[in-house]
Amino acid sequence: MESKGHIWNFSSVGGVKRVNMESGKDLLALETLDQKLWTALSCPVRGLEIDDRTLELMDTDKDGRIRVPEILEAIKWITGLLHNPDLLLQPESRFPLDAINQETEEGKKLYASAKQILENLSLSGSETISVEETSDLARIFADTCFNGDGIITEESAEEESLKVLLRHIITCCGSVPDRNGKAGISIVLADSFFDLCEQYRAWHAQAESNRREVFCFGDATPAAYSAFQLIKPKIEDYFLRCRLAAFDAPAAETLNSLLTRFEVLNPKDLSTCLEEIASYPLAKAEAGKPLPLDGKINPAWTDVLASLVQHSGMVSANESATLTEAEWLNLTKKFQPYAFWLGEKKGTAVEVLGLPAVLEILSGRDKEQLYALLQKDLALESEANHMLLVDKLVRYYRDSYRLLKNFVTFSDFYSPDEKAIFQNGTLYIDQRSCDLCFRVNDMAKHNSMVSLSGMYLIYCECSSKSKNEKMTIVAAMTNGDIDNLVVGRNALFYDRKGADWDATVIKIVENPISIRQAFWSPYRKVARFIETQIDKVASAKEKDVHAGTTGHVEKLAVHADAAVKAPTPPPAPFDVGKFVGIFAAIGLALGAIGSVLASFIAGFLGLTWWKMPFAAMGLILVISGPSMVIAYLKLRKRNLAPILDANGWAINARAIVNIPFGNTLTHLASLPKFAKVNLNDPFTSKKRPFLKSVLFLAILVGAALVLWWKYGNLKALLFR
Repeated sequence: MESKGHIWNFSSVGGVKRVNMESGKDLLALETLDQKLWTALSCPVRGLEIDDRTLELMDTDKDGRIRVPEILEAIKWITGLLHNPDLLLQPESRFPLDAINQETEEGKKLYASAKQILENLSLSGSETISVEETSDLARIFADTCFNGDGIITEESAEEESLKVLLRHIITCCGSVPDRNGKAGISIVLADSFFDLCEQYRAWHAQAESNRREVFCFGDATPAAYSAFQLIKPKIEDYFLRCRLAAFDAPAAETLNSLLTRFEVLNPKDLSTCLEEIASYPLAKAEAGKPLPLDGKINPAWTDVLASLVQHSGMVSANESATLTEAEWLNLTKKFQPYAFWLGEKKGTAVEVLGLPAVLEILSGRDKEQLYALLQKDLALESEANHMLLVDKLVRYYRDSYRLLKNFVTFSDFYSPDEKAIFQNGTLYIDQRSCDLCFRVNDMAKHNSMVSLSGMYLIYCECSSKSKNEKMTIVAAMTNGDIDNLVVGRNALFYDRKGADWDATVIKIVENPISIRQAFWSPYRKVARFIETQIDKVASAKEKDVHAGTTGHVEKLAVHADAAVKAPTPPPAPFDVGKFVGIFAAIGLALGAIGSVLASFIAGFLGLTWWKMPFAAMGLILVISGPSMVIAYLKLRKRNLAPILDANGWAINARAIVNIPFGNTLTHLASLPKFAKVNLNDPFTSKKRPFLKSVLFLAILVGAALVLWWKYGNLKALLFR
């Protein structure tokens, strides 16, 4: 693995000298390659067209980004486990087990673990293994009770009491998935469960140490307190009403008046109105009146009050079957120790098991046996982890070289038959397909950076009904025209897996697409300007005509009405001087324009006949030349790096998209080879060959007369 003196080969790709990785020796020497020569320095883990799980394994610090040291570490690990690192440059769909270097201790363990995986999957005769097989943990560990993850299931226990204990833990504290896919428990869950049991036992022991005060009504205390809690607000409301009646005797009648509310209930089925009836006062309030316990209370509260009376023994202590306010306050005081004890409840999660079951769990031997099973599973951790390393090995074998081609170099991007891992699909719009499409993760960062790319970019909001998902993409237009590309236009996006997404243009970043498009750009702008001005003038004229017409009609109506009352005034005299200036100004403007055109035409006709085409070409270059030069300079500098930086990459070199390469990234519509075309379009305008012939003949005659005037004797014949 000595790499000193390694000779690197470079190629000029995209305007940058990029290293070639052509052999396993290049991979072994990768750590000696100056990082300034790497195309990228980091990339995101998510959103790329490469297995996310592979990148997650490489992301050792779990920050969501892959950096150079992590790639070097991954390459060093995988090359140290293979006999021949050249295998990484041409990975197959299945990893050959004989490629593992078993001369190392780790290689021996990985080979044995790979064979064990195949045996667990009933593929013991196979000498190759795939990512799909190594990543299917549920199948690998399906028939294993102990698999080194520190989690046990019911199948791990043989005794029924242990199985019951496992079910209790899952019921009270939840479960975690075992590697075999079944619900199980870990040491953390077991510790939590037994701790809750101890807390619950201690809480009950606290009540037993002061049972006389806490359980003031013996075993009936819980039932009595439950009824007490329900009816407490109504009883306190009753005694407050009685005190108000004592404070103001006439107020008692108002406090007890329920006539209006009864009138509302009268037509209803009262059995369906118990909640509303329960909101009425508990009993009729009078000054100093105790609460009757013999049924003369709100019927909605009869059962609750009866339960309180029964479990607290109030009737036996009070033969009058009433409850005074003093007795109520005394009852409330009795319940205070019990209420305080309930407020200090601990271990609530295991309460569903009941105190006897909790005490049995804590006193039995199942606890020790359960922890023994957990330790037995953990003892296999090293062996199981090597099975997981087999998955890492197979993934690195499949994906490492592909990642390097899109990280150290951009060879996949510049290869005509490949696509880079950052190209997320193809956008179809305006009779073209765009292969340079990226998923947008941070729109704010795109807004601040993509203008530096010099590319014509279209941002689209995409939605998929089949996946019920939405995303935003940006597509780079590198060929064709821009006339029909506007915000709001619909398109279709296909991701790399072939799924289709409805796309709508939400933003456009304008830059030159081609020199041809730049040539016609000035004329299109002038035509668009003229069209806009004509539309404005026509609209203004239409408004003036409409306003003038309606105004004239209104004036006629007013004048017709006023003609009867007053004589019509004479029309104002025509002010000739006022309009002379206007006509003079218009004449001067037209004269100036005519003079310029006449001078231009006279100068053009004054040229020698063979100079006229060059003059026309010069005029065209004056108009289109600056636009073409600017477009040429920008097209040479189109750089993919700012777009990738906006997507979370750290690009270390330019990624130029010049004109020839750009033409391969956006494909224009073209008819298939050997296609037959019927040119008989029934909807084209009818041809008039006679008019075209006459027009063409007139142009030829005019040109001949001009030349004869200039170089012949036509002038002499006409003016002699």
